[in-house]
Amino acid sequence: DWIRTGLMFEPRGHDVMSGSILYPPTREDCDIAILFIETSGCLPMCGHGTIGTVTMAIEHGLVKPKTPGVLRLDTPAGLVIAEYKQVGEYVEEVRITNVPSFLYAEGLTVECPVLGEISVDVAYGGNFYAIVEPQKNYQDMADYTAGDLIAWSPVVRQRLNEKYSFVHPENPGINRLSHMLWTGKPRNAEADARNAVFYGDKAIDRSPCGTGTSARMAQLHAKGKLKEGDSFVHESIIGSLFKGRVEKEVSVAGKPAIIPSIGGWARMTGLNTIFIDDRDPFAHGFIVT
Repeated sequence: DWIRTGLMFEPRGHDVMSGSILYPPTREDCDIAILFIETSGCLPMCGHGTIGTVTMAIEHGLVKPKTPGVLRLDTPAGLVIAEYKQVGEYVEEVRITNVPSFLYAEGLTVECPVLGEISVDVAYGGNFYAIVEPQKNYQDMADYTAGDLIAWSPVVRQRLNEKYSFVHPENPGINRLSHMLWTGKPRNAEADARNAVFYGDKAIDRSPCGTGTSARMAQLHAKGKLKEGDSFVHESIIGSLFKGRVEKEVSVAGKPAIIPSIGGWARMTGLNTIFIDDRDPFAHGFIVT
């Protein structure tokens, strides 16, 4: 695990750092396997991480896909298919077809600092998400600062994990609520909704969150607000957009579910050479709590 901590923790990383490690696939039908890492551990799936990794891998020749324009990814959550549009040497857009996503539970109550009792729905989109929609003690994420959400989210998440059980019915290794998704009205006219996703120990996702968007679409589908073929554009806390779509209606262990897809883009910001010096007492990184 020192590779993860060395990359994600300070001084090389930070609280919001996330990454991926590429491996040979364990499935014959895949081009590559991918492990998603962050400060708090490893994730079953990461949507924005997949979009960024596919962009980097194709532009720098790290992977040779069996089918041009398509990468089949072996993730801990299952098969994820990434279709990419390449113009010259650059990948301009990536659309990932995610794992089956579903509403796990609705109307779970929990005490939130400052706000008081709130009700959440929990949905799975590659990770488990507690979704906070407008209600008596919460109206919109715009009413609060990112600092407020960062302060409240780990407390609410811990209380939910202590009070309820969250186990994927077909993959019992996925067995905890890991993310909080605070909803809001969109600011961009192209978007259907806005969100702030909390993950890790102190992080708010800057992207609209791919697995969170999948979970949100699954929740809305279960409540009759989205159907097969419908699109859903999700806006992030910084205004970036993911374009989601309900590709197919399926079931997971008898639960109504969907196959969602998420479209977005990534741009390379740099190439780093990382040094790990065993003489350094902080060689494997550190975190400040």
